[in-house]
Amino acid sequence: MKGLVHIYCGDGKGKTTTAIGSAVRAAGRGMRVLIARFLKTDDSGEVLALAHVPGITLLPCDQNFGFSWEMTPAQKQAASVYYRDNFYKAWEMAVGQDGEGGFDMLVLDEIIGACNLGFVDEDLVLNSIRHRPEHMEVILTGRGPSEHMEKCSDYITEMVMRRHPFEQGIGAREGIEY
Repeated sequence: MKGLVHIYCGDGKGKTTTAIGSAVRAAGRGMRVLIARFLKTDDSGEVLALAHVPGITLLPCDQNFGFSWEMTPAQKQAASVYYRDNFYKAWEMAVGQDGEGGFDMLVLDEIIGACNLGFVDEDLVLNSIRHRPEHMEVILTGRGPSEHMEKCSDYITEMVMRRHPFEQGIGAREGIEY
């Protein structure tokens, strides 16, 4: 089976949820899945649940730099190094030692945002995807994918926010939004 590239984007809720659902489905069919997260922390319900799903490997996201618009230049530099290194680690694990692919699916959650903020070089990500093992499925999530990123994908699904509790002053709720 030839692997394809998915983008789950938009300003609506559900990008990560959809990616995680795809990962669970793939694992349920015996595929090996690697999930790497960017711009997130390990304080999210799916982290706890995915630890118990055979076939899924979740890389830790153990450093928190806060919101990008509140970061100092030094924090932005540290975030850039951290997220770039996370991408390299995820890619090397996903491809495997022999280049034949250690994993069948790679989920890069919020990689689009990490690229848009300049924390991970988009050309590096796109070049990697273009040279992935033929069978590897790749899922990218985040807001505002570039035209180049969209051209590299086979699926693009946009979540559109039409109403959100945040507009009514309701913050993120444990178990629902994180």
